[in-house]
Amino acid sequence: MAHWLYLLHPPREHFIETITPSEAAIMGDQHSPYLARLLDEGILILAGPTWGQPMNDGVAIFEAPDEAAARAIMEADPAITSGLMTGELRQMRVAYLRGEE
Repeated sequence: MAHWLYLLHPPREHFIETITPSEAAIMGDQHSPYLARLLDEGILILAGPTWGQPMNDGVAIFEAPDEAAARAIMEADPAITSGLMTGELRQMRVAYLRGEE
């Protein structure tokens, strides 16, 4: 199984500090449960926001058999389907993971 990284790019600088109630609803009511489901299904390895300036990108690392499947997972994220954020997909290899040998 291949490993994939997708970056979620917010719509503006300082997104976390300036999030609107409707944006927070998308992130909390739709995006977060989507990631939780991927985690429960054993697809997601890790995910979370970054606190770098000027952009607060989100990061998700997950497993998928090929690029088409990985892109489908990324593009099904409600943060993307809502049009709030854009995604950037990259294949990667998890070479070091705490607790794994």
